[in-house]
Amino acid sequence: MQDTPRIAMVAGETSGDLLAGLLLDGLHVQWPAVTAEGIGGAQMERRGFRALWPSERLAVHGYSIELVRRLWGILRIRKQLRAHLLTERPDVFIGVDAPDFNLGLESDLRAAGIKTVHFVCPSIWAWRAERVDKIRRSADHVLCIFPFEPELLARHGIDATYVGHPLAQVIPLVPDRLAARAQLGLGSDDEVLAILPGSRSAEVAYIARPFFQAAALLRKTRPSLKMVVPAVLALHARIEQIAAECGVRDALHIVAGQSHTVLAACDCTLIASGTATLEAALFKRPMVIAYHMHPISWRLMQRKQLQPWVGLPNILCRDFVVPELLQDAATPQALAQAVERWLDARTHDPAALSALEQRFTALHESLRRDTPRLAADAIQKILSA
Repeated sequence: MQDTPRIAMVAGETSGDLLAGLLLDGLHVQWPAVTAEGIGGAQMERRGFRALWPSERLAVHGYSIELVRRLWGILRIRKQLRAHLLTERPDVFIGVDAPDFNLGLESDLRAAGIKTVHFVCPSIWAWRAERVDKIRRSADHVLCIFPFEPELLARHGIDATYVGHPLAQVIPLVPDRLAARAQLGLGSDDEVLAILPGSRSAEVAYIARPFFQAAALLRKTRPSLKMVVPAVLALHARIEQIAAECGVRDALHIVAGQSHTVLAACDCTLIASGTATLEAALFKRPMVIAYHMHPISWRLMQRKQLQPWVGLPNILCRDFVVPELLQDAATPQALAQAVERWLDARTHDPAALSALEQRFTALHESLRRDTPRLAADAIQKILSA
């Protein structure tokens, strides 16, 4: 290996791009001239990453119909990337999340003598426990973002390091709500709901409509409620269209990105299940978690689910600390009622809000580590072995 390693990486979706960008920060401290290429997004490219394909090319939703539509294109990309990496032979390949894409690629590269790291342990503790054998074949080392994962992996003969969750380092322990509201043009006394229907087109297609229909119901009972929707650029027009069809376009403040600012500013969030729910917990915000997908995908997921919780805050707290309304339960009426309970608690049950904030603060502290440095140190040891 050279003094400055050549890194190959694959990150799928917005959350993976963010995690990989933070990892690149640590790698640049360890090796200032480090080079990295593969599949990534804007956060990675800002750190000098050479994206052979954009990360959104890997975005899928569910198991069946959505996956089949894009399967051949994704497999073609993986085949071309595999051939490229086997020719170029980077010093290490780092697969960031996206296990359906990365684990198979890691297995092939590892068999060819290329060291492999998987960043973000697949959720074998929540569902799809059968993946543990594939992880053992594919990864020389796993970088874990939750503290209980290394011990679990060690039981299966897999080397791993807990590096903390990068978002816990980025998000302040005490968010500045007033500054966030000023940035968004909101008043300090406004009642604010953040609506996050997801960062993938298929998520928005399934969940945005009931979210905005719930917003229409809330508008009738709380006409002064401010509703803010952070939208990724690629989905901005689609979100506006669905909001207009639900009759709430004029009632929503749709902003480009700025999801962290919106979460810092809000009193409560109506949010699609995923990484964003952990972000909301780190901002100590009450939330209503919802999800909806193709019925076939839903039935397949239910068969593989190992825990009663789906939302990350509930999984990590091992309790239903916030409500989950999934699939057929995610009706506009149920969503609106669950949001109103949190908003009413500001006046009628502040102790419940205080207790939730304490749970989320303890969670934040357990996840708060210097992730870029710890991850880079682990990779340096792997390369030196």
